[in-house]
Amino acid sequence: MSGTSVDGLDVCCASFDCKGGKWSFSIDCARGYEYPEDLRKKLRTDVQKMSALEFVTFHSAYGRFLGQRVNDFMTEFGVKPDIIASHGSTVFHEPEKKVMFQIGDGAAIAAETGIPTISDFRRLDIMLGGQGAPLVPVGDNLLFGDYDYCLNIGGFSNISYLEGERRIAFDISPVNYVIDRFCRQIGLEMDRDGEIAARGEVCGELLNSLDALDYYARTYPKSLGREWVESHVFPLLDGAGLSLEDTLRTYYEHCAGQLERVVLPGKSILVTGGGAYNQFLIKRMKEKSGCRIIVPEPAIVAYKEALIFAFLGVLYMLDRPSCLKSVTGAARDNIGGMLFKV
Repeated sequence: MSGTSVDGLDVCCASFDCKGGKWSFSIDCARGYEYPEDLRKKLRTDVQKMSALEFVTFHSAYGRFLGQRVNDFMTEFGVKPDIIASHGSTVFHEPEKKVMFQIGDGAAIAAETGIPTISDFRRLDIMLGGQGAPLVPVGDNLLFGDYDYCLNIGGFSNISYLEGERRIAFDISPVNYVIDRFCRQIGLEMDRDGEIAARGEVCGELLNSLDALDYYARTYPKSLGREWVESHVFPLLDGAGLSLEDTLRTYYEHCAGQLERVVLPGKSILVTGGGAYNQFLIKRMKEKSGCRIIVPEPAIVAYKEALIFAFLGVLYMLDRPSCLKSVTGAARDNIGGMLFKV
């Protein structure tokens, strides 16, 4: 799993079992791999400007990189999985144009590892009129159904929950994709524990402008991509003329306020992803929402998305839908992914 924040690669080896219609899982071993700086730069900024030939060449090379990291992982932990499920890294995401691309060739992963590999989980859903996102909710439903809400805070925050008998999910707001961009301007990769934002003051005018963006008034299904952030959010933040501390403090308040808009107070929220470690952000989300915030064991915080993409691979092999129309808005539930066998 590699998220929109492009901070590295998560590899998780998991086992799944289903008895009496109820799924269980174990994370057998997991670790994260930092990207080399040149690769991180390509994924963050360069890839969208490449020529067609450069793009497909990088798609293949990044797939080989993923396969090599899986080989390293298997050697380190002494495991050999039945299948590999790879999310890839989102490069383009404009579902209204039926455009998306997950870079990281699944065929290259299969060739490097010798293990059947499933990749490209979003494309079919996009072609069926869906958002192709979020895909984690089927795992939330079947693996983490004891919580009222499942919230993942990564490059974007996304939430899933049951509305009657159907699973609802959508992106709430950009989070680390925005925060990390401003931190990189002063040579930091992140705002650790929210220390920078905690020193700032909320700018009411900027907060109102952020909250007024049209995405937040739309009904689900809906999803966000980096294109929307770069054309709508960054101009507001850059144009406000605030200090870094005040910019981030205001943005944290925006993120917490958008969560408040979609949850009911007093409910339980399972929080995972890198943002779960941001103590100041979690504090503001708890105070604004009035919910019980549950941060689970570190392995689930860090590897829940990788775990669920492994689960999507299992569903693919069982010929069961992984993309839910109630979540993505597609014409029907569908089985996302392409299988490469060696």
